Amino acid sequence: MLVKAQLLNAIAPTNRGLLATDQDKQSILVAVANLEAQNPTPHPLEQSELLDGDWRLLYTTSKALLKLDRLPFYRLGQIYQCIRVHTNSVYNIAEVFGLPYLEGIVSVAAKFEPVSLTRVQVKFERSILGLSRLIGFQSPRQYIQQIESGKKFTAIDFPINSTNQQGWLDITYIDNDLRIGRGNEGSVFVLSRT
Repeated sequence: MLVKAQLLNAIAPTNRGLLATDQDKQSILVAVANLEAQNPTPHPLEQSELLDGDWRLLYTTSKALLKLDRLPFYRLGQIYQCIRVHTNSVYNIAEVFGLPYLEGIVSVAAKFEPVSLTRVQVKFERSILGLSRLIGFQSPRQYIQQIESGKKFTAIDFPINSTNQQGWLDITYIDNDLRIGRGNEGSVFVLSRT
């Protein structure tokens, strides 16, 4: 699909948005809108098998995610969003790298509830921040299995008051390997299936 290729080509040199200029951002938003107009799945929450799985962030305008790259002595690694439809769970996992042996994970676990055919309400429940070595992080899938088993980590691991920490996400495009979402803070997310 030509429109999809145009979007992927536009975001490729931006390092998930970290290097995007104002002109890049405008071009990418146009490419996003063009692809959204061709969404093959207009009611994504009716086809939850497409939503389920592990997704890697390709591009975002989210200031909260992009500012993780500004931590002292650290650089942002891969960012994943892992969705488990059978438990209405979503896990956001960001890898951070920097000083040798001090690679880390910043993650949030949340529950989601469909509120329309394209929108989910998200309630954040738990945050875990720590060194990859102490947490035993090997992959998003293995890490999520540990979270779901109730494991307490050697890390900063605390519950989040979901009354204050919630939002929504519209799924504006989804196919077998690409997903686009727009969040309540105006952020755009482009993710590929891992």
